[in-house]
Amino acid sequence: MTDRVPALAAAPSAMHPESWRLGAQVETWARGRGLVLGDPDTSPLGRARCERLAARVFPTADLAAVDLFARWLTWTLALDDTLDHPPLADSGSAVHALYDDLLRAMRRGHARPGARPLETALVELWDVTSTGMSREWRRRFMLQLEAHRDGCAEEAVNRRVRQVPSEAQFASLRRRACGPFLYDLVEPVLGVELPARLLRTPSWKTLAHSVADVVAWSNDVASHDLEAARGDVHDLPAVLAHARGVDPGDADTIAALVAGRIADRLEDAWTAARRLPEMLDRLELTVAQRAAAAQVVKVLLDVPRAHVDWLAESGRYEPPGASPAPGRLDALASLR
Repeated sequence: MTDRVPALAAAPSAMHPESWRLGAQVETWARGRGLVLGDPDTSPLGRARCERLAARVFPTADLAAVDLFARWLTWTLALDDTLDHPPLADSGSAVHALYDDLLRAMRRGHARPGARPLETALVELWDVTSTGMSREWRRRFMLQLEAHRDGCAEEAVNRRVRQVPSEAQFASLRRRACGPFLYDLVEPVLGVELPARLLRTPSWKTLAHSVADVVAWSNDVASHDLEAARGDVHDLPAVLAHARGVDPGDADTIAALVAGRIADRLEDAWTAARRLPEMLDRLELTVAQRAAAAQVVKVLLDVPRAHVDWLAESGRYEPPGASPAPGRLDALASLR
């Protein structure tokens, strides 16, 4: 990987200088909203250290904005934990029912009396985040939440009928089920907003989708063992092994297949980014719009390495009290 993907072989991602303060703030918020209960080390969400990922993705942004992104990450992983376990794990209708409650609360502007922590925390996050953003951005964000709902519901149905996604189906499904709305948060964190006509261009879509795929597939390297133990096949190693007829125990072959896909997809992202200046010229964007696009592109291209660094220091995919598994660290080291 280091030979094939120079971007991931570069120096480790930068860290926000106030990450220590960020960690305390996010933990206090998560506890106060009921997302993390008891000793943080006893739950995957408590061990995730979402603030570290936020601090790596936005090492120079305003601390309050980075804090907001870290809270969104915490909420997303709390939702992910709920969706990945019974009774929602194998029920598409249950996924839709949960999301119906969440989306209605966002549209109302307040949670129901006695609502679950996911709902009350979401309304709070949405109120802070949407302030100052345009109606178009708010609509785009809601559509991404709906895409996430649909992707998670499809995964749930696959689990119930024991269906392994095909290699052709997997990329789009995984992208939708891996928090696509998080990438739209780059704009409010940076205090910018991109024009819709830029987001509709093929180059921008390729860039955004490629980065999202690299992050999702790198995450699959870390989560594969836990998912395999519970019979879940919605990760790239499992899908490639099934599609190519590779024995699930042939770790070397599977690792090579996964690394190749990640390397190719990251190259897609950089190729699309190199084509963007020409696209910006054709769209005749203003100086401010071009500057905003440049800021967002930089963050997107930095995300894969920041995410890999976070995976190596997060305890989300380890059992309580355990050290990171040597095999996982070896795999992650190959991405460095």
